[in-house]
Amino acid sequence: MTDAGRHPNITLLTYSEVEEVSGYVGNFTVRIRKKARSVNEDLCTGCGLCQEKCPRKVLDFGFEAGMGKRKAVYFAFSQSIPNLPVIDREACLYFTKGRCRLCEKVCPTGAIDYTQQDEIIEVEVGAIVLATGFAMWDPRQLPQYSYGLSPNIITGLQFERLTSSNGPTGGEILTAEGKKPERVAFIHCVGSRDHNAHLYCSRICCMYSLKQAHQVRDKTGAEVYDFYMDMRAFGKGYEEFYERVQEEGVTFIRGRGAEVEVLPDGKLRVKGDDANLGRMVAADVDMVVLASAVEPQPDADRVAALFGVGRTSDGWFAESHPKLRPVETATAGIFLAGACQGPRDVPDTVAHAGAAALEVVRLFNQGEVTISPTVAVVNQDMCVGCGECILSCPYNAIARNAQGKAEVNPALCHGCGTCAATCPSDAITALHFTDEEIVAQIDGLLAMLA
Repeated sequence: MTDAGRHPNITLLTYSEVEEVSGYVGNFTVRIRKKARSVNEDLCTGCGLCQEKCPRKVLDFGFEAGMGKRKAVYFAFSQSIPNLPVIDREACLYFTKGRCRLCEKVCPTGAIDYTQQDEIIEVEVGAIVLATGFAMWDPRQLPQYSYGLSPNIITGLQFERLTSSNGPTGGEILTAEGKKPERVAFIHCVGSRDHNAHLYCSRICCMYSLKQAHQVRDKTGAEVYDFYMDMRAFGKGYEEFYERVQEEGVTFIRGRGAEVEVLPDGKLRVKGDDANLGRMVAADVDMVVLASAVEPQPDADRVAALFGVGRTSDGWFAESHPKLRPVETATAGIFLAGACQGPRDVPDTVAHAGAAALEVVRLFNQGEVTISPTVAVVNQDMCVGCGECILSCPYNAIARNAQGKAEVNPALCHGCGTCAATCPSDAITALHFTDEEIVAQIDGLLAMLA
């Protein structure tokens, strides 16, 4: 991130959102809303004094995953690039109650600007790479895990904040009562491989649960129970680490953790199916860590429509071909990188992102773009300008011309034929795939069989 922030040919637009995309491969126009930070970027030095002095604290469901609080003026995370704070207008006392303004008083460079407004930026680009990542699934959707009923039932992401040196406990593994746990249970596949949630495997859960089980044993010496369906240790050195954790004394129970019960004394009882013993087992523990599933970002549908990319049945962005074109989308010039295309661990994400970057380089080095000759053509004399084809085109390749009639952009058209089938006036023809050509092929085939 630091190298990217310092590179002369890279412009980072953080705290910004894409609002509109138009054009085609090699000639995209992207409209970006740069949100108001209420901080002047040219004056701010990133000293952090405003964050330090701010009296307002709110629970942070972003970086802290609900395990800690942040100030109303805050840095997104430590070592963020660029190193600039943001004022949360929904939490700031000045914006909500019209008082305080302490950050403005203590800022040594006068960088606080409460009147700052959103800025609209338009950029011309030749290619676009989508790298929106994934979101963590909310275990509340499966009530048998009792997530939210006890502060000692946490997700794997929350456990990461618990063990972090800059987390709420300074890296110590403690229960909500401030004590070291004596018994801890990990439950795999919470929301993954489940007909009530997601059918797919989230890929990263097994290994991060093993890592966290190792951390519990190493830092607290607690008894650890690991409820799993199958241990999918597929990466380099992963199987060896799995064997190491077994040797450290973690008790593995093969079978889905079926239920977490909060007992009257605050203890937690985990019930599960032990497939090896062929019966139900239970363990009373002090802490439960749920290996919750990963899923597409909540706004994946909006992003897909904005950039004209498809989605798979489970919501991830769809690649052109899983083997031959794994980083390309159906829209030429738009590529995928990382876990927006499906669950991936860090090594796979880095490799996938590198492939996307090289595809962009290859595209630019071509100089010219080769398009399919099978594209739609509009007969202007027959077109009545009803707009049905514009609504039906999945690639946004059709627009109205100066006469109000439909016109196809061949750089965007993929020759799918949807517009030709939709047009009530039969004014659209797919080049090299006309009705006459298809009938002639059928006649030729029947002649051979006669």
